Amino acid sequence: MDLKSGYPFWAVKNGLLKTFPQLTHDHQCEVVVIGGGITGALIADELSKHGHQVVVLERRDVGWGSSAASTALLQYEIDTHMTDLAKRYGEDDAVLAYRACAEAIGELESLAAGMGDVDFERQQSLYYASNEEDVAPLKEELALRQKHGFDAEWLESETIWADYGFKAPGAILTKLAATMDPYRMAYQLFSRVVERGGEVYDRTQMETITPDDLGVTLTLAKGAKLRCQYVVIAAGYESQTWLPEPVAFNRSSYALITDPIPSEALGKLRNTMVWESTRPYLYMRTTRDRRLLVGGDDDDEDIPKRRDARVEEKAEGLARKVEALWPKLEINPTFSWGGTFAETDDGLPFFGPHDAQGPRVHFAMAYGGNGISYSMIGAKLLRALIEGRKHPLAALFSFQRVSK
Repeated sequence: MDLKSGYPFWAVKNGLLKTFPQLTHDHQCEVVVIGGGITGALIADELSKHGHQVVVLERRDVGWGSSAASTALLQYEIDTHMTDLAKRYGEDDAVLAYRACAEAIGELESLAAGMGDVDFERQQSLYYASNEEDVAPLKEELALRQKHGFDAEWLESETIWADYGFKAPGAILTKLAATMDPYRMAYQLFSRVVERGGEVYDRTQMETITPDDLGVTLTLAKGAKLRCQYVVIAAGYESQTWLPEPVAFNRSSYALITDPIPSEALGKLRNTMVWESTRPYLYMRTTRDRRLLVGGDDDDEDIPKRRDARVEEKAEGLARKVEALWPKLEINPTFSWGGTFAETDDGLPFFGPHDAQGPRVHFAMAYGGNGISYSMIGAKLLRALIEGRKHPLAALFSFQRVSK
């Protein structure tokens, strides 16, 4: 699957940081992680840190799939409102999911602190009403969050104008959010896995998965066999090819990044990510060197060539939307790109086994707008399942969840 197009900023900024060997011989280990992106990196790090023998397989170069195209907004705010999750699964589960995402940001910050320069920065999150009709639902959402102790407040239109310089009928301001460079973070995590004795192989294609009662045998493209006790499929949006039917819908999203902008022109945008209530939503964040990264204008296109042809037009459209909010900002896309992403029906991820592959093959599908936060949660959830322990989100994030 062609997962991205154009010039994703992280790949341009960092280049190919490191190469790993190919696996061309028969081998065995305890856990195989399929996927060399940020999700696979977080899972492999969590497992190797706790003594599991891990082998990672990536069919491209590490980080060269969706992670290179990620805009890496780290939020506890799920694309589906807490109020809507509460109606569907009950208030307790809705709060549990949101609270786990909030805790994941702190866990990612702790990880990043030991990784060197991965551009991790704490941010605020401004979630604004795109129109008057969205004010009431956002106030209802805020009330439920505040009821359960989430640090958030309501900003009226006058305050948004005075503090942020654009017009909106209201917004939720959240103090807990962050940004980082997911591409560099993935490389740093994989390097640490190797230092612990784990193995990372890129340009290594897995062809077949054959589970049995005692383990799993993987056949690689060049004929080698890899035997293990457990497999974790963390291949991003390609993971669904190993399921009998889709559990999410692939779409395309688009992004641009500017040249560095003076701090006085950015104002509070320098430390506040901004996104809106309409769907698909416009969103933006800054980088450490004060570039404005803008994304959105998602569509249902799932044919890479058609997505590729739209990148320039989509980038110009995103730039004009930002300029409509801040007319004094001149947005010239320095780099722009598009990428595949997937959405589940309820905005929640899937972690764990599927009946089609049996109990020894686990999936890590961190789909949605806050996929990196989900991946941090999933790393701990999957380790618990592999170790035979319970996890509070195992049922809600499983393939067996049903609406109440």
